Amino acid sequence: MSKPVLIVGGGPAGLAAAHSLATVGKECVLVEKEDRLGGAPILSGYAKLVPTGEWAKDAIGGMVKRVEDEAAVKIVTGAKVDSFDGTPGNFTAKLSNGDSVDAEAVIMCSGFTHFDSVNKPEWGFGTYEDVVTTTQVEQMISSGNGVRCPSDGRKPNRVAILLCVGSRDRQIGREWCSKICCTVSSNIAMEIREELPDCHVYIYYMDIRTFGLYETKYYWKSQEEFKVKYIKARIAEVTSDGEKLIVKGEDTLVKRPITIPFDMVVHAVGMDPNVENPEIAETFGIDLETHGYIDVANRYGSIGATSRPGVYVAGSATGPETIDDSITQGHAAAMAVLSGTKELKSA
Repeated sequence: MSKPVLIVGGGPAGLAAAHSLATVGKECVLVEKEDRLGGAPILSGYAKLVPTGEWAKDAIGGMVKRVEDEAAVKIVTGAKVDSFDGTPGNFTAKLSNGDSVDAEAVIMCSGFTHFDSVNKPEWGFGTYEDVVTTTQVEQMISSGNGVRCPSDGRKPNRVAILLCVGSRDRQIGREWCSKICCTVSSNIAMEIREELPDCHVYIYYMDIRTFGLYETKYYWKSQEEFKVKYIKARIAEVTSDGEKLIVKGEDTLVKRPITIPFDMVVHAVGMDPNVENPEIAETFGIDLETHGYIDVANRYGSIGATSRPGVYVAGSATGPETIDDSITQGHAAAMAVLSGTKELKSA
């Protein structure tokens, strides 16, 4: 009897991998360290997803239910892999809950960590209550209570969204672009304007990276239909005059200082490697790339292969990634596992 596939992480990539394997009758064990599945879109309370506009609770929630209904998928929540040993086709993983899993292969879908804006203190997070993150604004929207200033619950009349917080910043060791922040910020700006039509929303940017087909749907639409204002600027600091938050910086197009008051300032936080990646790499015997994400060994050979044969990786565990591409990579990794298993049996 063949052994199941171990999937580590129950976010979009892990859910996609589990579903793909189950559809061809391949058993798998899905291990999630949190107490429920869904990854960041569910656990962090995302609102409407890019690019479909579907609510995260419906789109990703539907993926969760589909996997939960699969008889071929065993779900283990609230547990991590403490030790891992073996060779392709004959791995053994011991879990923190005392269980042991014998597996043919592993798919790592361990995701990412949101950048902690405390690491950018000059921009006001942790000092001023009304300086928040895009994740917090998503939670406000998804809760149904609307976007409000945390300090007193009032509706903001002026909101600034600061891009590249924890991305493309060598000074704090985040040299990479987080890929989706520009588009998510444009989307959030439109959602704020839709709920609060009298609210003025400004996006401060170095440059805009609404890549691919997102340019028209988010960048231009947010300006032309929702009147979101874009300012190319270098931000120096976020302070307060006692009543308003003050964003200070330089307008890099006209080369002059700017100081504008706001009711709320939003950090468009980037994607960091999973903070547990050093531990994960040691446990599974796999390499990390320069910035700390799980390294992909051969992008043009076996999809999602890591430095250890039989261990695969998908989604934002490999670097900043969209939800849609994470799902695609999860499906692809499942197919790579099946191909590898078939080759192993025929050897």
